[in-house]
Amino acid sequence: MAVALASQLREGTKKSHTMAENTGFVSCFLKGVVDKASYRTLVADLFFVYSAMEEEIGKLRAAGHPVVGPVGFPELNRRETLEQDLAFYFGDNWRNSVKATPAAQEYVTRIHHIAQEEPELLVGHHYTRYIGDLSGGQILKNIAQKAMNLGEHDGLRFYEFEAIPDEKGFKTYYRTTLDNLPIDQTVADRIVEEANHAFHLNMKMFQELEGNLIAAIGKVLFGFLTRRQRTGSTEAVVA
Repeated sequence: MAVALASQLREGTKKSHTMAENTGFVSCFLKGVVDKASYRTLVADLFFVYSAMEEEIGKLRAAGHPVVGPVGFPELNRRETLEQDLAFYFGDNWRNSVKATPAAQEYVTRIHHIAQEEPELLVGHHYTRYIGDLSGGQILKNIAQKAMNLGEHDGLRFYEFEAIPDEKGFKTYYRTTLDNLPIDQTVADRIVEEANHAFHLNMKMFQELEGNLIAAIGKVLFGFLTRRQRTGSTEAVVA
């Protein structure tokens, strides 16, 4: 029997979402302070994470997995846009210039592990990353563009979902899809738990970047920008 997974994910990850917003890197980012060297490292990390997710979800979708398959919307895929961004930041030879940081490698390992052991848990990772990107993408794109003085698309393709012209309509359909997945409450609980773990893995990636950010802007400014905890301003826009 289907369960109301969409609302359970939204409510069940609010605390983790707020904690992620309050990491030093994200807190500075949301206030318009973005160090290009730190940011391009994040783009590289996200490339490895999304490559792993899209590889595993693509295989499960092709195999007709009843839980993972329905949420594997190809129009959400980010790998190609991240490749374009990496070419902008590192040059055409970017594949020889980037490697996953330890936190990103831990994230990738987790994705491959659950794909083999409990593939339905990939839904928690899918929700955490893709719907968060879709919901806050334009806001974050504008912040990054202004902070790093970039052109309209330069190094910002990650935030552009050209295959989804109606974001609001798509998110409504996505929520309906989640609610219609053939799972019971036990599996729903595990998916929410895994979504919270996905937030934790993202936080570890953000925390790795703080050293470079502090070196770029100084401890005093970093401390000033991060001394107040946010209340979770983006929770309301996540599906």
